Amino acid sequence: MGELTHFDKDGKAHMVDVGGKAETERLAVAKGRIRVSREVFEKIQAGSMAKGDVLGIARTAGIMAAKRTWELIPLCHLLALTKCSVDFALYPESCEVEAICTVKTVGKTGVEMEALTGVQITLLTIYDMCKALDRSMVMTDIRLWEKSGGKSGEYHYD
Repeated sequence: MGELTHFDKDGKAHMVDVGGKAETERLAVAKGRIRVSREVFEKIQAGSMAKGDVLGIARTAGIMAAKRTWELIPLCHLLALTKCSVDFALYPESCEVEAICTVKTVGKTGVEMEALTGVQITLLTIYDMCKALDRSMVMTDIRLWEKSGGKSGEYHYD
């Protein structure tokens, strides 16, 4: 890992110059969970929430957010994503929905922030669509799951 790259020699924040870096295939996968009430979980699973298809709308929101990460995080680069997907795993025993955001590009900088942003907005959308029934939902375990490409190589969450 080494030094922080978003600060210049004088300690001022700046956007990293990636002009001299080689373009490589980049991949990042982020995951996060939201714990909901039993009632909300069952409605999500059945697709019977009054506001509509919670997971379908949350998926779209997560993809849209990943594409706009550069507008949300001040020092992120604008990237041409070649893939962005949001998938879900449902855990009935704990009433949790896990969101998995996968982002790919061919470029000079990684897509970790895009994957993490996609997960966060996916979970926030689930919260928004379900808050009328449950305001005690908890978002948790939001993390980079894996990444590849670039000079820092591979990373896998253990």
